[in-house]
This record gives sequence, C-alpha cells and structure tokens, in this order.
Amino acid sequence: MTTHPSAAAIARYADPRADLDEVTMWSVEVHLEECADCRARLTTGPALLERVAAAVDREIAAGPTPARRRHWSVARNRWLVWHLVPWLVMTVAVLACAVLLQAVEPRVPLVSLLAPVAPLPGVAIAWSRRHDPAWELIAGTPAAGLAMLLRRTAAVLIVVVPALAVAGSRSGASLALTLLPCLAFTAATIALGAFVGVQRAATGLGIAWTLAVLVPSLVTVHVPAVLRPGSSGVWALLTLALAGLAATRAADFRRLSSHN
Repeated sequence: MTTHPSAAAIARYADPRADLDEVTMWSVEVHLEECADCRARLTTGPALLERVAAAVDREIAAGPTPARRRHWSVARNRWLVWHLVPWLVMTVAVLACAVLLQAVEPRVPLVSLLAPVAPLPGVAIAWSRRHDPAWELIAGTPAAGLAMLLRRTAAVLIVVVPALAVAGSRSGASLALTLLPCLAFTAATIALGAFVGVQRAATGLGIAWTLAVLVPSLVTVHVPAVLRPGSSGVWALLTLALAGLAATRAADFRRLSSHN
C-alpha cells in the first residue's frame, strides 16, 4: 500500500469485532510496519488491553504449574560440570600410581613432576562447549565468563590439591614445590586461555612441560632445576603474576568464540 489507509480502515483494523477482509487487513499491517505516523493513529483503547490481559491470565492459569527453582541445581551448573568427574578420578588415580612408582624409584620425584599438569585436564573441561551440554545457554547469562571459570576451577582444585598434598606427604616431596607449580600452571592456563582458549592453553602447557621437564627428568633420573629447593619463591611470584594477567583479560571469557 503506497498511500496511507483511511482513519476508518485503521479503526476497523483495531476493532476485533469489525468485519475486515483479509486483503485490507494485510495491506494495513504492511503499511503500519513502515509508517510511524499511522502507527501513532492506531488506538487500541483500554478495552482491548483489558481483553489481552485477561486472555494472558487465562492462558497462564490453564498452563502447568511452574517448577520450583532448585538452588542446588544452580550451584551445580555454576561450580561443577559432571563431565569433570571422570577426569578428576583419573587424576587421583594417576597420582596414586605416581606414589607407588616413586616408592620403587625414590630418585625420581614423580609426584612433583606431575603436580603442574595434574589440574590441567579438569581446568580444560571446566569451560568447554564440547563437554558442557548447557554451555551456550550458560555462556549467555550474566553469571558466565571468568567468574564461572574460576568457580569451576576452584571445584577442580578442591579435589586435586588435597590429592597432591596426600601424595606429596606419602612420597616425601616438598609441599611447596608440589602445590605452587600446580597453582602456577592453573593460573597460566586461565591467562593463556584468554588468548587461545582454555582447552588449547591446557593442552599446550601440558605438552610443553612433558617434553621440556618430565621426559628429560625420567630419562636422566635427575631432579630438574625448576623443582629444586629454593625455587618455591619463583613459583609463588609466577602464580601471582599470571593470576593478575588473567584478571585483566576477564572480558575475553564472555565471547562465544570457537576456541572456547
């Protein structure tokens, strides 16, 4: 419709009791979508609003009873992904095997060598579209982003850190040189994850540590320099620096990018 509809046509269009043919109704609707002046002339009136409100109330009353909100379910989605459980079980099992192997060969600090990479599988799964069925839904909420990643990372550390502490005490490893590298690599994963994605960061750091430190230490049966007494202060400073870097990149964890 290139011309404005008449006031009578608009009034009949707004009146649900009026008998308006489909062609005219369609023409008026198309025109109203593009013409603000005619939309302003369209008066619905309080009676129509009351009928719409009554119809909505009837539909709500006839519908199913709203499900009661489960607070434990909200906490579970924010703090834990059930796909984490097998990875955490695997991590604890690997640390238990490391304790047994170190008892056989005490010269190799196997528990300390595994400590930096112990939390990486869980952290990688904590913020992953492939392993969280509700990732797209959760990622679009205000609670998503770095805050949720930190919650889920804390859930991983709640399991991994005590397991490392027990494994270190059983094997005689230094507590500081067991837990500080674990926290440093966790912070490094989050900080690097802001640029390349958490999964890629965890995978890259795990491979780098394995090739640069773990394998050479097993071959030479020597304690690496990064795990010798006196290096705990360096690990502590590195952890703080990486945690600060991750905090400055918080906005990157709210993007629904393909590498998350």
